[in-house]
Amino acid sequence: MWISFYKLRLFCCLLAVLTVVVLVINVTQVEYLDRETVSATFIDSSGQFVSSQVIGTSWNPYCGYEHQTLSSQERAEEDSLLTALQRQIPDVGPVPFVKSSDPSSSYFVILNSADFFKVGSQLEVLVHVQDFQRQPKKYGGDYLQARIHSPKLQAGAVGRVVDYQNGFYKVFFTLLWPGKVTVSVSLVHPSEGIRVLQHLQEEKPDRVYFKSLFRSGRISETTECNVCLPRLLPLCNFTDLYTGEPWFCFKPKKLPCSSRINHFKGGYQKGLLTAAESAFFQSGVNIKMPINSSGPDWVTVVPRRIKESNNLDLSQGSGTFPSGHYYRDQWKPRNFKIRQFNDPDNVTECLQRKVVYLFGDSTIRQWFEYLTTFVPDLVEFNLGSPKKVGPFLAVDQKHNILLKYRCHGPPIRFTTVFSSELHYVANELNGIVGGKNTVVAIAVWSHFSTFPLEVYIRRLRNIRRAVVQLLDRSPKTVVVIRTANVQELGPEASLFSSDWYNFQLDTVLRKMFSGIGVYLVDAWEMTLAHYLPHKLHPDEVIVKNQLDMFLSFVCPLET
Repeated sequence: MWISFYKLRLFCCLLAVLTVVVLVINVTQVEYLDRETVSATFIDSSGQFVSSQVIGTSWNPYCGYEHQTLSSQERAEEDSLLTALQRQIPDVGPVPFVKSSDPSSSYFVILNSADFFKVGSQLEVLVHVQDFQRQPKKYGGDYLQARIHSPKLQAGAVGRVVDYQNGFYKVFFTLLWPGKVTVSVSLVHPSEGIRVLQHLQEEKPDRVYFKSLFRSGRISETTECNVCLPRLLPLCNFTDLYTGEPWFCFKPKKLPCSSRINHFKGGYQKGLLTAAESAFFQSGVNIKMPINSSGPDWVTVVPRRIKESNNLDLSQGSGTFPSGHYYRDQWKPRNFKIRQFNDPDNVTECLQRKVVYLFGDSTIRQWFEYLTTFVPDLVEFNLGSPKKVGPFLAVDQKHNILLKYRCHGPPIRFTTVFSSELHYVANELNGIVGGKNTVVAIAVWSHFSTFPLEVYIRRLRNIRRAVVQLLDRSPKTVVVIRTANVQELGPEASLFSSDWYNFQLDTVLRKMFSGIGVYLVDAWEMTLAHYLPHKLHPDEVIVKNQLDMFLSFVCPLET
């Protein structure tokens, strides 16, 4: 009997131990799942964290920029910016290719023709757009670019285009140098192509997709990331805690969200257009094609007499258009006295005892590369960073110069950026003390071309707030903004990086940073006015002029 009793007691003890083990395992799993649920959350419009499972599964994307709380002033500014950029393209329904804008059939004429013009005079050009059947277009919406130039003088300036919404356009030029001046007008995209680009901007913000590698021990997974993702699967929420900038990745199946290692460009979606839509994006047919003149395409400009020149004001303030022109391959701004930094010693003298921060995309990384190549004493310090990604650091110990470059936070289409290096510009600015020996330059635009404008406006709003705070605490800090620039376009590049997209970004940038005490390097006009082919990364002569402008803001001529 005693043996049976001890057996029963032993059985009960084993059962109790087993129960405790099972309970501990269950509690651990619940805690683990709870941590994952917190990681895989959204922020709703009220600022609360909401599980993706609560929201429900849907192929409709969740877009972080749609779930932001704006003040009345911020909402009014955003509405004003979006309204100003709305293009009046009539909804005429499907348009066959032969009825679309044909640059080879279109033409321009110089309206106020004369035997000669004087420097400072206005030149007006009328553009008449026709279709491939040589019939006049009855509506507007085409995207045109125009410039005047004198090849022998290596001179050039851009023109202002006005759309009359009836197939006619006017281009206004200011004649800024004497000599034979030629007019050039190009059709970048027909209005029918612009309608397609608008649709992609609004409905396909994920047409460039990104990825991140998650790793823990020997287990690794790669998932897709973006500002907008389908709500079909749980998401890792990497929204920045300080700026509220949204960013999401699909949650790995086996790993926690905290195991993210890096960020990189996944690729570009294919098959975005129908055959009919593709016809509006053909190289050599209707992408950046010249429009010829129906008469003379040039005028003669003569210098003004000394008395007239004294009374002529060609520097009419910060709102002047154009902002400048090229002459002998040198940029001549109309509202600022630029210096020429043709010798490395000039650059060294300007930057001596200064810390220079360069934040943004690869177009401002060009500034870092130019300076470290041009100035021998400015030696790059090897941080072991990925090539063309950064961060980068250069030092001139003799003259106490520190030059830094860091890319902006996502979205960014670089090859591989470590997660620990994904810093937002606004947060970096908040960590800068500032002062008379501190210089900041920012270029943020190229990687936002595929998204609705609200995404870009939000990013600039955060950067602007940080810039204003920096200038409030350190008014002598020099802050320079580099604008967007034109680039080469083909059928595929047009869908992701069209000049039309970047023109919108450039317009928003100028408006949002107007009147807050920052300087502007007008890369848009400096690339469009130049005779060299358009490139995302302009040739050295253009970059040199950009740096001359930048350094002139840092070390202006004494007056």
